[in-house]
Amino acid sequence: MGTPETSREPCPDRILDDIGGAFGMGAVGGTAFHFLKGSFNSPKGSRLVGASQAVRLNAPRLGGSFAVWGGLFSTFDCTMVYVRQKEDPWNSIISGFATGGFLSMRQGPAAATRSAVFGGVLLALIEGAGIMLNKILSAQQQMPPIMDEPMPAGYPSGVGFPGQHVPQPSPPPPAESEGKTSWFGGFFGGGKKEEPASGSGGGSETKILESFDAPPVPNFEYK
Repeated sequence: MGTPETSREPCPDRILDDIGGAFGMGAVGGTAFHFLKGSFNSPKGSRLVGASQAVRLNAPRLGGSFAVWGGLFSTFDCTMVYVRQKEDPWNSIISGFATGGFLSMRQGPAAATRSAVFGGVLLALIEGAGIMLNKILSAQQQMPPIMDEPMPAGYPSGVGFPGQHVPQPSPPPPAESEGKTSWFGGFFGGGKKEEPASGSGGGSETKILESFDAPPVPNFEYK
């Protein structure tokens, strides 16, 4: 993002650009101000006529005053750019000081000094506000790095956000089959029963799976 000095038009086009912008600002602002003032000072029944007349008499004059100020300011600014060979906020501050003093020169040295100081301070405040605004906007454009946050306590380990790799829980170890049967298998007689092996062998055991008899198959033959 460019600074207020580098984002403006180059000299001498800057002079014409500032003259037109200052005239438009003064004309629009003067129109609104004098319209309200003329409407307030006019008698009832002719407020619209009085407001229009106030705008017609005062708005162009105020726009011309703004245009003169903007033209002188841009002229001094381009002069400082040519003399110092660089653009920085000091050019605008010195230009505001010189413009204020030049416009009040006919009122005497004291009035010219006061206007010059006022113009320099005003431009210093404007330039300072512009620099601070540019810093704030530049800081907002820099995105902070994304850091992984730990899973909160009590959150199930097998559930995660979309796109997040979550370790799957390990399967439980197989249960021992010797001497243990489920109640479901024992109820239907499908459990495992240990019986001693026949003979006097080396202590080997034979496991026999008990099963219940199947129901008879019905016969549909015609006699």
